[in-house]
Amino acid sequence: MTEDLSPAERYAAARIRAAEQSTALAPFRELYDFELDPFQIEACQALEAGKGVLVAAPTGSGKTIVGEFAVHLALTQGRKCFYTTPIKALSNQKYNDLAKRYGPARVGLLTGDNSINAEAPVIVMTTEVLRNMLYAGSQALIGLGYVVMDEVHYLSDRFRGAVWEEVIIHLPESVTLVSLSATVSNAEEFGDWLDTVRGDTEVIVSEHRPVPLWQHVLAGRRMYDLFEEKSGAGATSGSGATPSAGATSGSGSTSGSGRRAVNPDLVRLARMENSRTYNPRDRRRGKMVREADRERERRQRSRIWTPSRVEVIDRLDSEGLLPAITFIFSRAGCEGAVQQCLHAGLRLNDDEARAEVRALVEERTAAIPDEDLHVLGYFEWLEGLERGIAAHHAGMLPTFKEIVEELFVRGLVKAVFATETLALGINMPARSVVLEKLVKWNGEQHADITPGEYTQLTGRAGRRGIDVEGHAVVLWQRAMDPTALAGLAGTRTYPLRSSFKPSYNMAVNLVSQFGRHRSRELLETSFAQFQADRSVVGISRQVQKNEEGLEGYRASMTCHLGDFEEYARLRRDLKDRETDLAKQGAAQRRAAAATALEKLKPGDVIHVPTGKYAGLALVLDPGLPAGRANGHRGFEYHDGPRPLVLTAERQVKRLASIDFPVPVEPLERMRIPKSFNPRSPQSRRDLASALRTKAGHIEPDRHRRGRSQAADDQELARLRGEIRAHPCHGCAEREDHARWAERYHRLRRDNRQLERRIEGRTNTIARAFDRLYALLADLGYLRGDEVTDDGRRLARLYGELDLLASECLREGVWDGLKPAELAACASALVYEARTADDALPPKLPTGNAKQALGEMVRIWGRLDAKEEEHRINESEGVGQREPDLGFAWAAYRWASGHGLDAVLTEADMPAGDFVRWCKQVIDVLGQIAEAAPEGSPVRRNARRAVDGLLRGVVAYSSVG
Repeated sequence: MTEDLSPAERYAAARIRAAEQSTALAPFRELYDFELDPFQIEACQALEAGKGVLVAAPTGSGKTIVGEFAVHLALTQGRKCFYTTPIKALSNQKYNDLAKRYGPARVGLLTGDNSINAEAPVIVMTTEVLRNMLYAGSQALIGLGYVVMDEVHYLSDRFRGAVWEEVIIHLPESVTLVSLSATVSNAEEFGDWLDTVRGDTEVIVSEHRPVPLWQHVLAGRRMYDLFEEKSGAGATSGSGATPSAGATSGSGSTSGSGRRAVNPDLVRLARMENSRTYNPRDRRRGKMVREADRERERRQRSRIWTPSRVEVIDRLDSEGLLPAITFIFSRAGCEGAVQQCLHAGLRLNDDEARAEVRALVEERTAAIPDEDLHVLGYFEWLEGLERGIAAHHAGMLPTFKEIVEELFVRGLVKAVFATETLALGINMPARSVVLEKLVKWNGEQHADITPGEYTQLTGRAGRRGIDVEGHAVVLWQRAMDPTALAGLAGTRTYPLRSSFKPSYNMAVNLVSQFGRHRSRELLETSFAQFQADRSVVGISRQVQKNEEGLEGYRASMTCHLGDFEEYARLRRDLKDRETDLAKQGAAQRRAAAATALEKLKPGDVIHVPTGKYAGLALVLDPGLPAGRANGHRGFEYHDGPRPLVLTAERQVKRLASIDFPVPVEPLERMRIPKSFNPRSPQSRRDLASALRTKAGHIEPDRHRRGRSQAADDQELARLRGEIRAHPCHGCAEREDHARWAERYHRLRRDNRQLERRIEGRTNTIARAFDRLYALLADLGYLRGDEVTDDGRRLARLYGELDLLASECLREGVWDGLKPAELAACASALVYEARTADDALPPKLPTGNAKQALGEMVRIWGRLDAKEEEHRINESEGVGQREPDLGFAWAAYRWASGHGLDAVLTEADMPAGDFVRWCKQVIDVLGQIAEAAPEGSPVRRNARRAVDGLLRGVVAYSSVG
């Protein structure tokens, strides 16, 4: 209380309050009806002090407050602020938020296919747009004071992550950078890099969730807490809001290692459920299970099952845990879940809410023609919305997705079934999050979700200012391991790993601005190289320690008679030469044995020299390798002859080369009856008896090994002579010195391997750039520090197939195409099928378009060979993938003016995917129009193709 303070203390407190009131933070705080958290205040104060900031905090903790303060500072100071996001949907959402707060006149939006108020002091944009502005030297960068990079942890994305690093490296020094990230375990390392490339950067890490998160497992009718409560209670049978020790805030008992203990009831359940069921054969093994035990087990099992989707929503609704997002890692699964709820008669909205939903949906979809609504499944979708149930995935029309998001935030949709894309930044928090499974398809195989993915998904649970707590519910599955689940839930951070790789477009843009040498230096400042350099620090220390060890070994092997290192090298050379000769001898013997086996014919009687079936045998089939059938029809093997034989003991076996360490010669010949059946015991017995009678008395020739190569080898003789003549050969402590010399040799060999590892990780980015530069120079895009006309065209083309697009323009592949045909060709530059398609080849337009697409594939093949020549590896993220023609027909038909129903039916593609790919084709057509020569047919037709594609659902699918 101020009356208890001394006059001096009251004066000091007044000074502090006055100082706070004079900052830009004070009026900013008044814009919010809640108190800012300490980490938000700390970050805002650092920003106002002129520092850059990196804020790493959990999803839903309010990181964006710091970004919004940067906007506030820019407007206060009369400067510009760019707010970048990784996806268009998030850009749209942030644009709407900022326009509502500061007015649409002061806020603009720039995405790949949209431009609203581009001259505004505050512009929301996707990160790629800012990268392109930096390379183009856009006038919009004048007066730029702040750049906010929301979801900056995207730089670990293997496809798009490089863009974030390009922006961070190339932003003018005068720009203050605000980096907002999910909680990552190496935030300090990332902050150190930012400090290096951007100057003074404050790292603020907060792992505190403003809304505690409680972890549960739903099995049958019971909701088990994942972590043990102090009281030991295992399940919340009543109110789902009963606090459990699964709270991320850290309450509950912990094990000795400091980790929270897993609920023992759940562990027992898993042990019982995953144990081996009763098997009648156990009776024969002396493990008879009593009937009473089996009956009790059956009763227990009947209470455990994986609840259906309808049961889950019913349970959450009855316990007051809605709204909820259920993550299903499949688009079809999301749509199927909605249908299951509709068929079960599930209703989560009353009549008033239903009317409100219908009114909002009809208003938002008024521009969509009735015939398109039918194609888009509008009426089934609307029925689900009216009941408070919806799906959310990338295959949906963007307009539909945005309506679902708005209704969910307003509490009019209470159950959403979504794919993991919803977790990527969209502001759509829920009271509960449900995970059906902990396994998802990653494009190549079914894999367990990572701790980072689990954190991102469950981070949606708990709405700040609305919910007291959030709930993460994992559905019980057979073979579930509660301990592994606890590990996922307990690991709330994951490391940020750079995915930065130079591209052709990046190379020409860098050389254009900075020249080759400076470009190389700039790439060395990337986070990827920063991490690689740090990773070699430990290896370098080991190399240094090994060098000290080598000095000690060298001293211990010193001989007073001469140079023992030289003597040891002679001994090693002798040993290596003897080993080589022994290998050569063994290889020659194997070759001689194989040659002898190849000469065998059916009916030859041989003596198998070694192995399990050593002794007399009759060749039934020579088993020659592929392409060496020698006139015989038999099995083909690629690892040498494998003869099928009948042994004197009546066994029919196929032998291998290992059974013949020495050449084998036929002892006799026998006729094999045509009636012989190797599967008939009687046939085998009769033929084996005839074999013993025919050749049982013959003694096989003992194979005499020829004169050893070592006996006549001059190099061996020379080395032995030098060793005997060396002064150290007569040393009394020779063998002791030799042991130290051997240790010295092994350690030096290990050290060289470590040095090669260091060399492989040092300058990796610069070496990749050098290879790209060499290829571009070969093709005439670069000449020293000069960018040619062809290079300047490439500088305007962004994307995975930038070089292919440039080569097509240079060779005039698209010159004679109509707009729709050009749209088909442009689609091959961006489209990638979601899964590898091993079915029929895609349908293509005929005529000029088909010829042009074929020419594009041929040019790609030439570039691919060129990349191989320059050791540019596409699997490492550098280089050109093969163009995918799977969307060419759909793009051609849509650009030609055909209806949505016909195009979607022929493409067999969801509306959302169709719109997304059309927008990407529009984007690349815009780049082609900019890169093509002024007044050329390609420039004119590219713009006409954009007009042909930008209609109907593609045109009215939201602002982004």
